[in-house]
Amino acid sequence: MLTLTRSVGETIRIGDDIEVHVVEVRGGTVRLGFKAPREVTIHREEVYRQIAEANLLAAQVTADTLGALAAFAPAAGTAPATPAGDATSPVAPAVPAEQAGEGSPEAAAG
Repeated sequence: MLTLTRSVGETIRIGDDIEVHVVEVRGGTVRLGFKAPREVTIHREEVYRQIAEANLLAAQVTADTLGALAAFAPAAGTAPATPAGDATSPVAPAVPAEQAGEGSPEAAAG
């Protein structure tokens, strides 16, 4: 760990983009000001730990959660069911054999 001594009004630079300003020293408390790009997050340690813990909890997936989601997923190797006679259905409805010949040129000739 690098330890530096600074007085009120002095600055510490981190890389090319980040400035840490000593704003005030009162008793055992130091107030710091930060200038950094928006994509750089700056948190107090206790807030950072809370965020990290919340992210870990959100990322955990339990077996119960997976089981509940599996109930909504179609089984592997099965096609989703479509209502009979649906225009989008790839299977034509069955026609009784006695009606199959009616209206055909062979039936008219016979």
